[in-house]
Amino acid sequence: QVPLVESGGGLVQPGGSLRLSCAASGRTFRQYTVAWFRQAPGKDREFVAGIRWNSRHTYYGDSVKGRFRISRGDSENTVYLQMDSLQPDDSAIYYCAGDTGVILSNLRYQSAYDYWGQGTQVTVSS
Repeated sequence: QVPLVESGGGLVQPGGSLRLSCAASGRTFRQYTVAWFRQAPGKDREFVAGIRWNSRHTYYGDSVKGRFRISRGDSENTVYLQMDSLQPDDSAIYYCAGDTGVILSNLRYQSAYDYWGQGTQVTVSS
């Protein structure tokens, strides 16, 4: 199992930015697909962004495209989510997920991932 730990959440004003981090504790993300999901109160968990480790190809949910950017760090055990132009609708708990063998057509689905972090709260409010 690959414990995942998110960090970087907090309170930010509309239009502001935050960078979330997802760290793989004790091993690397090599061969993993890593994704960010979010869940707001009363709503379903939704796909935010994903990155395929070897190809570095990135994928985004429609609501964040052009504002968020997923990337991997220089080390092989960290993935970042840079979030710009944040709006109140972006407020949610953000979860990092990872797994090997995720096929492209399943990348946006929670069921494709066995390994999850505990989540980090992002609140966008003035």
